[in-house]
Amino acid sequence: MREGFQIERKRAALLVIDMMKYFCDESSSACVGEPNMLITGVVRLVDVFVKARRPVVYTRHLDVSTRRNMMMKWWQENILPSNPLSELIDELDTSKGMVLIKHQYDAFSKTRLERVLLQKRVEQVVICGVLTNLCCETTARSAFMRGFEVYFTEDTTRTYTRAMHDATLLNLGYGFATIVKTAEVLKAME
Repeated sequence: MREGFQIERKRAALLVIDMMKYFCDESSSACVGEPNMLITGVVRLVDVFVKARRPVVYTRHLDVSTRRNMMMKWWQENILPSNPLSELIDELDTSKGMVLIKHQYDAFSKTRLERVLLQKRVEQVVICGVLTNLCCETTARSAFMRGFEVYFTEDTTRTYTRAMHDATLLNLGYGFATIVKTAEVLKAME
């Protein structure tokens, strides 16, 4: 771990980014590689945070048509609420946390995430989910800029290529986040 940075159970929250069927169901054209391994690791993280009585926030990305939403123009294939693949995966028990709908890569953008974390006296966020180089990375950078210590899981985040994943880890580790393995997070939270 980075010197001077250590996950502290009483200060941490888990951000589970976009673990939706759209990205995790093998029948989806947008499915990331090895979704079952990813799901297993994320469920373990959720379980340890719930057991420690620490906040767990699940994000669900939905595209909305607004004049200034570049994501809809950029991607063309949009994630709409009517799409059954827009639901969070069944393996996650969202009753033990909070589901936050977002419309941009950044989970803090035009949501109540920062307010919720501050109300719960959270100073550290652990990030897992998909996609490493888009929603996870953007949320990590945004959390850092808002004064949260960011812990980014290298083995419970996924994207489409190893090169994109590794580039994100390199950049975030340089200036925004402490890169951690899931096992390190589990140990710190137990």
